[in-house]
Amino acid sequence: MPGTSFFSWPRPYVKEFLGKELKEVVFIPFAAVSLSYDAYFATVSQAFDAMGYGVRSVHTVSDKKGLIKTARAIVVGGGNTFALLSKMYEHDLLSGVKARVATGAPYIGWSAGANLACPTLKTTNDMPVVMPSSFDALNVIPFQINPHYHELRFETLGGETRKERIVEFLLLNPGKKVIGLPEGMLIVRDGKLLKIRGEGTAKLFGSGKSISDLREGADISFLL
Repeated sequence: MPGTSFFSWPRPYVKEFLGKELKEVVFIPFAAVSLSYDAYFATVSQAFDAMGYGVRSVHTVSDKKGLIKTARAIVVGGGNTFALLSKMYEHDLLSGVKARVATGAPYIGWSAGANLACPTLKTTNDMPVVMPSSFDALNVIPFQINPHYHELRFETLGGETRKERIVEFLLLNPGKKVIGLPEGMLIVRDGKLLKIRGEGTAKLFGSGKSISDLREGADISFLL
């Protein structure tokens, strides 16, 4: 959130989600481009240490698959989604992460990390700085997320708004659902329960021109 320190507003939600028994998370820093993996790891470690969770990063070990296989929880940071997905394919980690989540390991992702949870990266805001092997992502949720969603339009803007881009996606991918997720909001999945949390108004885009407002506590379990 602009004007706040890194990872400050989500902390109560993360602690509620991860619980008190869990002591360590595995971090995937591959969305970082201008920032080194070591620097990103240090920043995220500081934030999670403050919540009582140790952090190990996949970039620090040679057996990345082994670390994912034994991870108690998986955390994927923001940055460039194309860079993130490209590295996930390069190290063949997608199936391992999906398997751990399927067996109950909590997954936390923000920005690019939220995009990674979707079926594809097609609703990212990022420039394709590298070419992933595929646009297919984790598919641990059956809908798309557009992070950092807003409806601002500037007088000098000649291009499309976020809303217009999402409508384009739906025209070319009929039957899909997209949640425009603004700053300060998150989606929490617990089994078959799916809810919107945080302050603000998210948008649910459906078939045609269907758009619904989603606010704190909205039950969107029907999307599963």
